[in-house]
Amino acid sequence: MAKIVSKNQARLRRHLRVRKKISGTPSRPRLNVFRSNAHISAQIIDDTKGVTLVSASSLSLKLEKGGNIEAAKKVGSELAKKAVKAKISEVVFDRGGYVYHGRVQALAEAAREAGLKF
Repeated sequence: MAKIVSKNQARLRRHLRVRKKISGTPSRPRLNVFRSNAHISAQIIDDTKGVTLVSASSLSLKLEKGGNIEAAKKVGSELAKKAVKAKISEVVFDRGGYVYHGRVQALAEAAREAGLKF
């Protein structure tokens, strides 16, 4: 009998597989994305120190509808503005086990347009 795996457990397994290869350094921190049904958030992390350098979310921006592509674009551009202010120009992108499509893609492209390189 096959073991039943929830969608979130499968996503976490994919995330761990990606995290084996990706790690944030002080020169190139990791841009991590988390999405729920209602909101999306992203943070830039230095994994050597285990510190979050910059973060942004649809909750912190007080967006009415945080679970759509427009919200993801706003979060991405806000995160990039904060990162540029904190003198972070290059990051390594960690999609968090999600497919690079829809909200995750919109956040990434908005961050690129606002000045982040990855």
